[in-house]
Amino acid sequence: MLNQITPVVKNLVIINVLVFLTQISLINGITDSGENIFVGHTPLASDMFKPWQVITHMFMHGGIGHLFFNMFALVVFGSALERVWGAKKFLQYYILCGIGAFVIFQLIAGGPYVTVIGASGAVYGLLLGFGMLFPNTEIMLLIPPIPIKAKYFVVIYGLLELFSAISNNSDGVAHVAHLGGMLIGYILIKRWQKSRNNFY
Repeated sequence: MLNQITPVVKNLVIINVLVFLTQISLINGITDSGENIFVGHTPLASDMFKPWQVITHMFMHGGIGHLFFNMFALVVFGSALERVWGAKKFLQYYILCGIGAFVIFQLIAGGPYVTVIGASGAVYGLLLGFGMLFPNTEIMLLIPPIPIKAKYFVVIYGLLELFSAISNNSDGVAHVAHLGGMLIGYILIKRWQKSRNNFY
C-alpha cells in the first residue's frame, strides 16, 4: 500500500503525524493553552481564537486512534481521488471540505466552549467523493468481513452520522462536522461537473 500513496496524500499524512507529535510535546512540556494557541484548539467565540485555526484544527487529533483511522481513510480514499483529479484539485477539495465542515459545525452545533479538532470533516468529504466517482467499487468491511459497493457504504455512513447528529448524544464526536464535510464535497463535485472544467 505504501508505494501506492500519492504525493499530496503522503505529505498530508506526514503533516498530521508531525502536528500530533507537537501536540504531545506541548501538552507535556509547555501548557494546554500553549497548545491551543499554537495549533488551534480553542472555541470560535473565545478571545484566544485565531483565524488560522479554521485550517490548523484539521491537523490536530484527539488521540492515536483518532489519528490512525483518519490517516488510513485518507490513504485509501484520498490516493484514488488524487490520481483522478491531480494534486492541485485534490488538495483544494480536501482543504475546502475541512474548512466547510468546521464552519457548518460552528453554525449548527458550536458554542463558546465547544471545540472541534481532527481531519474527519475533510476525510468524510473524501469518502463522499470516492462514492461518487467510484460508486460500484467494492470495499471490504472489517466487521463483518463482507464486500459492499462504495455508493452503499457512503449512504450507510451518511445515515449513521445523521442519526447520531439528530439524536443529540454526548459521545464527544462532531457528527455535524462529518456531515458538513460530505455536504461540501457533494457541492464541489456537482459544481465541477457542471462547469465541465476538465474535472475527469
